[in-house]
Amino acid sequence: MRRGWKMALSGGLRCCRQVLSWVPVLVIVLVVLWSYYAYVFELCLVTVLSPAEKVIYLIFYHAIFVFFAWTYWKSIFTLPQQPNQKFHLSYTDKERYENEERPEVQKQMLFDMAKKLPVYTRTGSGAVRFCDRCHLIKPDRCHHCSVCAMVNNCIGFSNYKFFLQFLAYSVLYCLYIATTVFSYFIKYWRGELPSVRSKFHVLFLLFVACMFFVSLVILFGYHCWLVSRNKTTLEAFCTPVFTSGPEKNGFNLGFIKNIQQVFGDNKKFWLIPIGSSPGDGHSFPMRSMNESQNPLLANEELWEDNEDDNQDYPEGSSSLALETET
Repeated sequence: MRRGWKMALSGGLRCCRQVLSWVPVLVIVLVVLWSYYAYVFELCLVTVLSPAEKVIYLIFYHAIFVFFAWTYWKSIFTLPQQPNQKFHLSYTDKERYENEERPEVQKQMLFDMAKKLPVYTRTGSGAVRFCDRCHLIKPDRCHHCSVCAMVNNCIGFSNYKFFLQFLAYSVLYCLYIATTVFSYFIKYWRGELPSVRSKFHVLFLLFVACMFFVSLVILFGYHCWLVSRNKTTLEAFCTPVFTSGPEKNGFNLGFIKNIQQVFGDNKKFWLIPIGSSPGDGHSFPMRSMNESQNPLLANEELWEDNEDDNQDYPEGSSSLALETET
């Protein structure tokens, strides 16, 4: 009886958490819908008097809006990449693993299983990365999502390109609104335009656009830096450990190849939210495999280490960033 009550409570909490996870999405959708109404109707159709200016504003606005909405949709509804079945323990291996009480034997069992898989990263202690809740050996750069309660990448291999494009078009969307609304904001401020209902929409539209622009530029800049180094958010805070030991630049292939790892080789797809990232999300090219082909990669790490050694940091300083499970 008690067990059934606990299961029901756990299921109810999981359902509530899933519902609450959509609240930020709903808020963003409502803000975007209001911004569309305020810009198209209150600014362009009511406030702007020049027909030519109206047409130009509306054409460029809708071009940006389409890509903005398209990338947002792809970021949210693209299903996360799931680990291949070969990473899951078989029924026999699962029984052996769970029945074994000695941690060192369990560790060796995972080592033996991982030899058959393209897995090169390890835990901080050097053990094979294993998910006790999903009963699978984690592919490289894969983590258990505490929100979805499974191993996946909510913002990761399958939709990271769309997420970056969404940030880029969001910045462009806010910048375009702010620059085109600013002159009418000044006119309302000086009293050159009649104080009608549109005034409050225009004033608030500029304020919201500027507020979101600042926060989005910071977030977009941070992820651009991550892409240039071929790092996930978690790898930026915790150095990945390989079979040979910790290596902070283990996946850094060089600036151009790092970009291609997210956007693909064909540049004509870089700005369009169409899947073009190479690979299957289970294994990734590593720096050690490319140094023999390009010796400059080995020298690049020495340059980066020298730059880090020569850079002074104030005592007690700290860095804060948004952490995304990938």
